[in-house]
Amino acid sequence: MAEASDANVGGAREEKGPEGSPPESVPPDTTMSRMKLLDTTVDTFLQKLVAAGSYQRFTDCYKRFYQLQPEVTRRIYDKLVTQLQTSIREEVSDIKAEGNLEAVLNALDTIVEEGRGRKEPAWRPSGIPEKDLCSVTVPCLLRQRDALQRRLQRQEAENRQLADAVLAGRWQVQELQLEGQARWQAWQVGVPALPSGTVPWCGRGHSRPGENK
Repeated sequence: MAEASDANVGGAREEKGPEGSPPESVPPDTTMSRMKLLDTTVDTFLQKLVAAGSYQRFTDCYKRFYQLQPEVTRRIYDKLVTQLQTSIREEVSDIKAEGNLEAVLNALDTIVEEGRGRKEPAWRPSGIPEKDLCSVTVPCLLRQRDALQRRLQRQEAENRQLADAVLAGRWQVQELQLEGQARWQAWQVGVPALPSGTVPWCGRGHSRPGENK
């Protein structure tokens, strides 16, 4: 029991090692750029991630393999941690490049620094953030609503025209069907009835059945 307790204490110490130690605190008077703050956040996340998946926990999951090949287990763990950190850093770098975060965050830092010396509000005519925000966003939203309504009206007019054209086509088809039925009935009335067993003759240049040329 004592050995197990010592092992647990050792594992806990290993989890609190330099990999899981928090980054150095920044003095209150020092202003950290947002880009540096983002990098520090990523580093802190990686440190906590490695601390959560410590070597002790890794060996507990693969205890049999660790007992047979402790050195190989250590190399596998180190390789896994290195690849995980590299993959996360590359993903964060891609996000920075796609969103142009460095330029955006630096521009934001510049705006904040320029506004530090101002005593009056930089942009708040009324002094109420909600009211000033609505005064700018509401007109834009109203213009977008009007544009969407006009587009909807044009689309509805086109739909009505198409519906009228389809309805007119249906009436025309129905009239043609009625006309065809009327002609068929008139043709049936005008054709004399043939005796039963008589084959109707059709065609030119051919003699009827039973006739000699």
